Amino acid sequence: QVQLAESGGGLVQPGGSLRLSCAASGSIFSINDMGWYRQAPGKERELVAVITSGGSSNYADSVKGRFTISRDNAKNTVDLQMNSLRPEDTAVYYCNADITAMIYGGISFRMRSTYWGQGTQVTVSS
Repeated sequence: QVQLAESGGGLVQPGGSLRLSCAASGSIFSINDMGWYRQAPGKERELVAVITSGGSSNYADSVKGRFTISRDNAKNTVDLQMNSLRPEDTAVYYCNADITAMIYGGISFRMRSTYWGQGTQVTVSS
């Protein structure tokens, strides 16, 4: 079993900062892209930032220059540093990872799937 566990959400005033963290655990063979998505009330889930295993990153236009994604391949973690937060950044933030897992049974094999965390609420309000 593979799980993603997020932490770091909360309430912050406009202009403030938060750091989200996500740790992947379980029978992991390898992790490809890792990223963060968000979903605001009444809106569709959208990509915030993604980072490859080699460290290349991409951001949504709305967060460029304010958010920074980083990962630690040795620890299977991905972080999102969010600065200059705005009320429109309010959403549930989800960690996402493209993981090849080891499946052990009568025959062991690898299986590649997309995994999601449970989500963490970020509220930007005065």
